[in-house]
Amino acid sequence: MKEIQAQDAGILMAFANQVVIIPGYGMAVAQAQHKIWELTQLLNDKGVSVKFAIHPVAGRMPGHMNVLLAEAGVPYDMIYDMEDINANFKTTTVALVIGANDVVNPSAKTDTNSPLYGMPILDAIDSDNVIVIKRGRGAGFSGVENPLFFADNTKMLFGDGQKAANELIQAVKELG
Repeated sequence: MKEIQAQDAGILMAFANQVVIIPGYGMAVAQAQHKIWELTQLLNDKGVSVKFAIHPVAGRMPGHMNVLLAEAGVPYDMIYDMEDINANFKTTTVALVIGANDVVNPSAKTDTNSPLYGMPILDAIDSDNVIVIKRGRGAGFSGVENPLFFADNTKMLFGDGQKAANELIQAVKELG
C-alpha cells in the first residue's frame, strides 16, 4: 500500500479533468457526506467534472448512499448507478473511494476462489489514479483483502472520512 497525504491528493484532484467519487458505508459512519459535497463544489468551481458512482449494495441497505448524498444536497444528476458510470472510469483522472471496499474489489472479477467472485463492482481500478480514504488497513465487510489497495495507480489516504475530507477541502482552498 502506498500512502498519499491530503495536500497531494487535493492537488491531484484540483487539476483533474474528471473525478468520480465512490462512497461506501465508511462515509456514512464518518458522517462525511456534507464535507464530500463541499469538496465537490470546490472542485466544480475549479472546472473539474465530478460525478458520484453508486453501487447497489453500498452501505447497509439499498439506496443508503443515495439518501446520504441527497441529505447533503448533491443534485441527482451528479449521481450515477454502477451500470451508467462503469465505462467512464477509463477516462477518469481520479477515482476517490471513501469508505467503500468490497464494491470496488477487482477480485470479484478475477479470483474464482473469492467469496466476492461474480459480484459486479465499480471499476475504479480503470481510472488513471485512485485515492482511497480508509481508517486502516483492514478488509471490508466480506473479510476479503482488496487488491485495488495495492495497485500501482492507487494511493491510500488513511484516517477518518470526515477528517480526511476536511483536509482535502483545505488543500484545494489553499490552491486559490
